[in-house]
Amino acid sequence: MVRRADQRDLRSLVIGILARHEAYGYQVAVEVRSAAEGSYLPEGSVYPPLRRLERDGLASSHWVQIGTDVPRRRYYVLTPKGLATLARQEAGSTATSTRRLGELRP
Repeated sequence: MVRRADQRDLRSLVIGILARHEAYGYQVAVEVRSAAEGSYLPEGSVYPPLRRLERDGLASSHWVQIGTDVPRRRYYVLTPKGLATLARQEAGSTATSTRRLGELRP
């Protein structure tokens, strides 16, 4: 389980990913794991922050059917409110952390 302090980092990473492109949950998990630089992060850890972002109106989701033999995927995207929140956070950020919003490795 991710510690409480790490929950903010995880939320920031998820917002940073969604700021770059819409993504489905597993895709977000893969990108978070890559950005977390080897930290252990269970795959399901990204779903609570995604749901909270959606609940708070910062992200929305929609289902996409990829093919007949592939399960549908739930894609997440930042809302205008989420983008405004991201801009405020980036403008007010003076942290020297190596994991800043939107600065994820490709």
